[in-house]
Amino acid sequence: MTNLLALLSSAIWWVLGSSVGAVLPSLIAWVVLRWSEGTAVVFNRTYLACLIWSLFVLLLGGAIAIHLGVQHAPLGMLLNNDAFRISQALSMVVGVLALWRLIPRTDARRIRFGSACMAMAVIMVVGFGVATTLAST
Repeated sequence: MTNLLALLSSAIWWVLGSSVGAVLPSLIAWVVLRWSEGTAVVFNRTYLACLIWSLFVLLLGGAIAIHLGVQHAPLGMLLNNDAFRISQALSMVVGVLALWRLIPRTDARRIRFGSACMAMAVIMVVGFGVATTLAST
């Protein structure tokens, strides 16, 4: 019973952490997509796409971090690992596909694939900037 409760608690924290972690990327993606598309995009769908992406990133990145034994700062060893770099590239692909497939414009057409790539690139630039700042402390 204790193991079941621990697993349930971990799943709840994974979803809560992902939902909080998806707020800033969704704001960044929403601004970039408004600029790139030249028209308004639906924010709640942008948040949904970023939430799905965030769930995937935390699951994959957390699994690699636990496998490497990196669970606290400094994160330099994690950032220099090839498996983590490959997982980040894979997460970018998943993020682009989630943005492209899930976000409509206000005229009910899907956003362009290039716009989804641009939004994910800006999100990753900000994310890597934060990660390298944390890794150097």
